[in-house]
Amino acid sequence: MEYTTLGSTGMEVSRLCLGCMSFGTPDWRDWVLDEEESQPIIERAIDLGINFFDTANMYSTGESERIIGDALAGRREEMVVATKCYFQMDESNPHSGGLSRKAIEQELAASLDRLGMDTVDLYQIHRWDYETPIEETLRALDDAVRRGQVRHLGASSMWARQFGKALHTSDSLGLARFVTMQNHYNLLYREEEREMLPLCQEEDIGVIPWSPLARGYLTRPHEAFDETDRGESDEQAKGHPYFEGGGREVNERVEELAGEKDVSMAQIGLAWLLHKNTVDAPIIGTTSVEHLEQAVEALDISLTESDMEWLEEPYEPVRVSGLE
Repeated sequence: MEYTTLGSTGMEVSRLCLGCMSFGTPDWRDWVLDEEESQPIIERAIDLGINFFDTANMYSTGESERIIGDALAGRREEMVVATKCYFQMDESNPHSGGLSRKAIEQELAASLDRLGMDTVDLYQIHRWDYETPIEETLRALDDAVRRGQVRHLGASSMWARQFGKALHTSDSLGLARFVTMQNHYNLLYREEEREMLPLCQEEDIGVIPWSPLARGYLTRPHEAFDETDRGESDEQAKGHPYFEGGGREVNERVEELAGEKDVSMAQIGLAWLLHKNTVDAPIIGTTSVEHLEQAVEALDISLTESDMEWLEEPYEPVRVSGLE
């Protein structure tokens, strides 16, 4: 395993972060694993040197947090744990979502309880809340840091102008600022290169991309995508513009280069991200130990500058996706 310092936090994290959306209950999403199936993957991740875990209160409506908390019990100090809030947890309770002070304080307390932790290392807003002034959100988050419930604050997909406004507001009010950005970024979706990634680089923000393998489309040939359980049931995969513009040709080039190097397509997709200086740790989701081990092996794949350019060449601008 390789390690890096996460943005300006001083925390040393593995170059791969284990995304925990796959752990919880299949009652929430068909492809999600229950606790018994999740445990071997988490244990193997730790064996391989992964010390960075990302979950959210909405994943299996809290079950993912509970599973991760139980799995890390007794070795909490060695690990870096991140969770998120924003999406509504209970349709009958309007205060179970959004980024009001009430919602943040209630949902953070619930997350800490499920995780079995007094403090979470990284607490992230899952999206931008258009109904709550950013000042209220930032003051509530700053208070959580001062209470010792949260060590660092992070944000996820939003417009760069919104992120810039949040950083400026924190600085002007003397509040804890966001130190990480969990954004939508992969070989098939590179719109973040226009504004968000340059902003993060300038502000020393840690970048931890979600969907590094385009929800599975970068792991298999175009024709085979619909044959998987996730390809059949994951409506969000087809909602993103992976199949638009030059997406299919990028997919074909990933397949070709993987064949030349005798590695998997997923490993090429991850290696491309790992060669990007702005990226700290891609968030990988997996439902098998085998795929986890292959992801870690991607750290050893070297791509030349010409490899990188050839993979990127077919890309065409696509509609912004992942902010909703």
